[in-house]
Amino acid sequence: MIRPADIHSVTDFTRNVKSYIQQIKTSKNPMALTVNGDAQVVVQDAESFQSMMDELQQTRFIAAMREAEVAVKNGETQEWNVAVHEIRQELDL
Repeated sequence: MIRPADIHSVTDFTRNVKSYIQQIKTSKNPMALTVNGDAQVVVQDAESFQSMMDELQQTRFIAAMREAEVAVKNGETQEWNVAVHEIRQELDL
C-alpha cells in the first residue's frame, strides 16, 4: 500500500531524484508519481520489486499445481505420448 506521504508529482521527483531514490531504497516503500494530480507510475527499489515478483511466481505455481491436482483427481489426463504430439503440433515442431 502506498502511503499518502509517498505520493509526489513527477516534476517534484525529477527535481529531487537522488533524494527520493535514497528514500525509496532506505524505506523499501514504493512511491507513486502523479501527473496533473493523477497517479501514473509507481517507483520501487529493485530488491523489493524482485521479492514481489518471486512471491507472485510462487503463488502462480502453487495455483497451477492445485489446478493440476484437481484435473488428475477428475481423470482429466492423457497419455504422455499424446500430450507430446499435441504440444509439437501447437509449436509447429
